[in-house]
Amino acid sequence: MSTSPSPPKHIAIIMDGNGRWAEQRGLPRTAGHKSGADAVERAVDACIEVGVEYITLYAFSSENWNRPKTEISALMGLLGLFLKKKFKQMQNRNIRLRTIGRTDELPSTVRKELLAAIENTRENTGITMTLALSYGGREEMVDAMQKIAKQVEAGSLAAADISNETIQANLYAPDIPDPDLLIRTSGEIRLSNFLLWQLSYTEMILVDKYWPEFKEEDIHKAVEVFQQRHRRFGAVQ
Repeated sequence: MSTSPSPPKHIAIIMDGNGRWAEQRGLPRTAGHKSGADAVERAVDACIEVGVEYITLYAFSSENWNRPKTEISALMGLLGLFLKKKFKQMQNRNIRLRTIGRTDELPSTVRKELLAAIENTRENTGITMTLALSYGGREEMVDAMQKIAKQVEAGSLAAADISNETIQANLYAPDIPDPDLLIRTSGEIRLSNFLLWQLSYTEMILVDKYWPEFKEEDIHKAVEVFQQRHRRFGAVQ
């Protein structure tokens, strides 16, 4: 008896296009971010349905701090509201929340909500949802190199012993497996400083719609495409 291909264990998503979606409709960019929060819920529910174990969402990049202060303030407010309003849903769905990035740069009120949600969902055993906040792939590598350098300075690690495994162990979330599938919305074709180490062998799917338009069916379609691909990881077979 044949079995259907397994779904990706880990899906990462670059949620792009909130502002442009709003501007096309004559709405303030914050309206796009609000609609984008609804798309997050749809995407997570669809991932749970198909059996995905990890989902990582690029929620706020290190470069996003360069946006207008009014937009940043609105984004931070929406993030705090999202964490507060969706906490019960996360518990009911058995979702474990985690975060990666330089979260010490977030406003204290948002950081408090974030840490509380992480702590209170720590024992949940369903899908792990990781929010990349104040995150940059290059910044993650810098932080990892600084941690490794301190180990070398302390004499607990020899420079000659630094390996792929050493770098992996010093990333923000070393225990989370690399993404099997990366989805990017809005039709843009770039990584935007997202998970540069972890995406080395990740399959990519580009969705030509803005993030607020993203539906459950888009996850299902992406998973179907993923299941049809043959991943060789650099080998000939």
